[in-house]
Amino acid sequence: MARAVTPQRKLVFTVIAWVIGVLIFFPVLWTVLTSFKTEAEAIASPPSFLMFDWTLENYAEVQERSNYLRHFWNSVVISLGSTALGLVIAIPAAWSMAFVPGRRTKDVLMWMLSTKMLPPVGVLIPIYLIFRDVGLLDTLLGLVIVLMLINLPIIIWMLFTYFREIPGEILEAARMDGATLREEVLYVLTPMAVPGIASTLLLNIILAWNEAFWTLNLTAANAAPLTAFIASYSSPEGLFYAKLSAASTMAVAPILLLGWFSQKQLVRGLTFGAVK
Repeated sequence: MARAVTPQRKLVFTVIAWVIGVLIFFPVLWTVLTSFKTEAEAIASPPSFLMFDWTLENYAEVQERSNYLRHFWNSVVISLGSTALGLVIAIPAAWSMAFVPGRRTKDVLMWMLSTKMLPPVGVLIPIYLIFRDVGLLDTLLGLVIVLMLINLPIIIWMLFTYFREIPGEILEAARMDGATLREEVLYVLTPMAVPGIASTLLLNIILAWNEAFWTLNLTAANAAPLTAFIASYSSPEGLFYAKLSAASTMAVAPILLLGWFSQKQLVRGLTFGAVK
């Protein structure tokens, strides 16, 4: 018998949830506030929270110093391109593992997941040399490929989990009606798994957008996304905290807005198949 949630327990859980939420959000809030300070106020001790002279000079200088729109466009192309390419590969792979499993399916899934445990720096040199030799250094295509590869295990695992919740009898009925394998995947399976595919797509866009290690090591100027845009405000002369905060705010604002407006779809997709 389920235990009833008393008003006192509900209040405690609500308070705990708010405390955790504030702790997680506070660094983002502090970055935004610092972006409106002067450099002197940004490093003042003790720091001021709201009582300071608000200014937009950091944003103006960031716009003058860097081409924000070019970095923004590179981030859009890289995140959307790597996610789309990953879905093209992952949907058939997840379908085969969910509906036509073999003896080694679980081993393959675990092997794919284990690749995420490998430190990226361990394979940086061979990938760098390969990209240099084939002309993919500092190109959007090169970053699309490498980010697709590093996020592919997550895409396949998520889609595999969603596909397993779809009754196989539905696909069998489609085959009996004469559906080909392509039609089965495109017109039967994919529409039924839209919530799961949407949440997978959104999550991987966020992962690709926030990726810094590969974007900083495989780009120089032409394909530099917003992560490189932020890093450019760390110089040998020191850190310019106010300008760095302004650049960080401009870089994370689009993905924060995407997460905010798509949170309903994310929650729906992450709970897809939880209740039958």
